[in-house]
Amino acid sequence: MPGTKGSWAPDPELPGVSEFFTAELAMVLNCGRGTASHLAHRAWTYRSHLPATWAAMAAGDLDEARAKVLADVLQHTSPAVARAIEGRLLPEAASLTTGRLRKRALAALLEADADAVDERREQAQRQADVRCHPSPLEGMGTLTADLPAPVAAACHEVVDQLARMLKADGDPRPIGQLRAAVLADLVQRPWDTGHPPVTAHLQLVATLASLAGRTAQPGEVNGLPITTGQLRELLTELDSLGLRTAEGGTVTLALTDDDGALRATTTLDRLRRLARRGCPDHPDGTCECSVLGRPAEVDRHDPSPGQQAFVHTRDRTCRFPTCGQRVGWADADHVVPHAHGGATDCANLCCLCRSHHRLKTFARGWRFTMGDDGVLTVTTPSGITRTTRPPGMRPPLPDDVGPPDAQAGQDDPPPDDSPPF
Repeated sequence: MPGTKGSWAPDPELPGVSEFFTAELAMVLNCGRGTASHLAHRAWTYRSHLPATWAAMAAGDLDEARAKVLADVLQHTSPAVARAIEGRLLPEAASLTTGRLRKRALAALLEADADAVDERREQAQRQADVRCHPSPLEGMGTLTADLPAPVAAACHEVVDQLARMLKADGDPRPIGQLRAAVLADLVQRPWDTGHPPVTAHLQLVATLASLAGRTAQPGEVNGLPITTGQLRELLTELDSLGLRTAEGGTVTLALTDDDGALRATTTLDRLRRLARRGCPDHPDGTCECSVLGRPAEVDRHDPSPGQQAFVHTRDRTCRFPTCGQRVGWADADHVVPHAHGGATDCANLCCLCRSHHRLKTFARGWRFTMGDDGVLTVTTPSGITRTTRPPGMRPPLPDDVGPPDAQAGQDDPPPDDSPPF
């Protein structure tokens, strides 16, 4: 690359590339250096870590938005781990939304490289900050905060609850505008005690195996993937408080199998009672009877409180493909309508936001089916079919793809050609 003598130095992020390469690329593309740097690093990631993703994108089998998700999540791990996760996710990547693909990729990375992720998490926490930058909307600015995932989830929950209270009191503004107003009010007027008290409701999800330390499978906090170490930190904090449920708040335990399928939901108090009581038929404790499971079917239209808790915990968002509306604004809908013989059972209930609930009820030609494990299939009138799994459920591995460590030897250097841009 042209330049004065002594001006060249390798970019540590792009081996063998001049430190001034991104500046020149920015000139060529007429964009900022930061944008050029991201483009160059992503291109290098495709070449060194994700060759199959690049090939799928070049062939038209995968769009750029989903390819960028895989590159952004997997760029910091080793090529061997990145390619192993790529092999697991690529076959279904085109059928997932970018948000769900990012969650799957993060969960797979956390499972395959938990120690490195924990170390990066600690580094990321040291870089926590609040930033303000121009918004693409006229006359607006964007305020962002990088926070630990549990803190971010709790802050968003508090802002959302206060905004919904304003909406319930008759404020005609859109809910997003109300959230923005509440946040600004909380930041600019911290001395104002006129706000009604609210308590964030955090939902901890983990397999029993991860809680027992038998696996490094990640848990989640309100849908955000975290490492097992983080999950145990949260549980330790709760234990240091005596595992008490705060006034106005809830602590829900979701018990899943090793595939992430929800088996039961319960409260701390109920779990303690069940532990003390044990099995009523085998008091000596030597049986394998189930003392906690999915809520039973009820002989009426409206789901029981236990069913509501189970379905909302299992689904977490509207289950319509590509939606993702939070369950606080979703209905527990009968997949097979109750009026047509559908049972009020968790295997026939799923969360749908009001818009998609109306679509299912009134739009002609749509078909909804759901399996006993909560996997929902939606078919459009034109015959396009999409399948959504409950967010915590891990998809089965393709027959020709093994676990991540089975591909640990695939760390060969990429071909010596120019990275794709």
